[in-house]
Amino acid sequence: MALHVPKAPGFAQMLKDGAKHYSGLEEAVYRNIRACKELSQTTRTAYGPNGMNKMVINHLEKLFVTNDAATILRELEVQHPAAKMVVMASHMQEQEVGDGTNFVLVFAGALLELAEELLRMGLSVSEVIDGYEMACKKTLGIMADCVCSKAENLHDIKEATALIRTAVMSKQYGNEDFLANLIAQACVSIFPESGNFNVDGVRVCKILGSGVTSSTVLHGMVFKKEAEGDVTSVKDAKLAVYSCPFDCMVTETKGTVLINNAKELMEFSKGEEEMMEAQVKAIKEAGANVVVTGGKVADMALHYANKYDLMVVRLNSKWDLRRLCKTVGAVALPRMTAPTPDEMGHCDSVYLSEVGDTQVVVFKHEKEDGVISTVVIRGSTDNLMDDIERAVDDGVNTFKVLIRDKRLIPGAGATEIELAKRITEYGESCPGLEQYAIKKFAEAFEAVPRSLAENSGVKGSELLSKLYSAHHEGNKNVGFDIEGEGPAVKDMLEAGILEPYLVKHWGVKLATNAAITVLRVDQIIMAKPAGGPKTPKQRGHWDKDEWDEAPDNFETHH
Repeated sequence: MALHVPKAPGFAQMLKDGAKHYSGLEEAVYRNIRACKELSQTTRTAYGPNGMNKMVINHLEKLFVTNDAATILRELEVQHPAAKMVVMASHMQEQEVGDGTNFVLVFAGALLELAEELLRMGLSVSEVIDGYEMACKKTLGIMADCVCSKAENLHDIKEATALIRTAVMSKQYGNEDFLANLIAQACVSIFPESGNFNVDGVRVCKILGSGVTSSTVLHGMVFKKEAEGDVTSVKDAKLAVYSCPFDCMVTETKGTVLINNAKELMEFSKGEEEMMEAQVKAIKEAGANVVVTGGKVADMALHYANKYDLMVVRLNSKWDLRRLCKTVGAVALPRMTAPTPDEMGHCDSVYLSEVGDTQVVVFKHEKEDGVISTVVIRGSTDNLMDDIERAVDDGVNTFKVLIRDKRLIPGAGATEIELAKRITEYGESCPGLEQYAIKKFAEAFEAVPRSLAENSGVKGSELLSKLYSAHHEGNKNVGFDIEGEGPAVKDMLEAGILEPYLVKHWGVKLATNAAITVLRVDQIIMAKPAGGPKTPKQRGHWDKDEWDEAPDNFETHH
């Protein structure tokens, strides 16, 4: 008979070996709160225009230097289950409105930190949750009163620039006016009168060299590729797009040819050449003068393409090919046949140009309501350009949010203080124990202006008292003046620092939901992670493109 090993009595007895289990306030709730607090303190220092950058090295050893909370969280693979919930809330914010991810983290962290104080005071978890839910409902009601202006006409570049500026400012402080103008041009040029705006319509092409201020906007598409043949520019281009290699057709079936003498060999290869020439000629006669292909270009095909002066461009990615088809209105053909007029795309000019020392192919579309516009970003390092790309992304998302809901509220902590003031008043009027939770909910809003201040090197408490006194006098648009000396405040409506209403609306909603979800947990039961022993790491590049590139000698275990 096998030896019976007695287990510790209680809960652990039911579970398999190696399972962990925490329960109760001390072990589960406070533990979860602590994890979320740590997370929100990490991203809190990156909040606002003066936020610090984080250097994140992900599991593939790619380096990110950024203060964009969404990117930081995407690359940090957060393991703690409770912190993961807060991360998911901020991802939802990213998907819903594309901006304000850091606000969700800061606010959820503050809510949980204050909830811990309440629980230590002796309130029960359900009372805290009830209070938070009431306060959240009230907040979303009050927020509509904070609206200070509306976006009038989004087809106007000047106005769009002013609205996008705030979103860009928190990512690229110092270049915000220049970048906001670029983004506004790109967005307005692809924003049709009908009003359906597609975020994918703004592409970003990053080219090393020069400075940020040399960035430009083009209608059409830019690819970091060289043209294959001799023809480097075509005006009034008709495009034939192929998703197959630009090569002679390979027969489907395998066949064997018996060749008896040299003459037959000559004739055989000549037949192949003639076929190739006929194909290229047919493409030319169909009216096309640019060939875009998704595969490799055969030398023979290229020779005939040059003979019939066709410009040949090769794009490696299917994604780019699809987008190009959408831009020029072409159909990608799966085999080398001459295109019909319907299948050909059209754009004003295709030319090879040099930006810095990088060769690029530009498909230019002069029509104002183009489907796609490209922001060409210049910068001195890759990390810098990645960061600018994120700023562009935020700006474009802001534009999209404003199309959905044109209301604007003051930024820089003005809305938060107004909400905090009103919610505190609401808390005073509530009977019962929920009022403590409601007041703490109001206090959590202070985390936003406080972290703006602390990141700018200003004492948070001084600023808060100034803001509160301004708001009690009824100036509800007063926020933190970042450019001022010390804890200065000014009217945000005049300063033009406004943010879309939806960003805050969803931010508060998602952060509260995340905080409540974390508080609702009272037991954590972790099973033993599945899986056998870890596989040993292979050294060298396993990811070689071509089969004939020999892999770097693997370490084999004999």
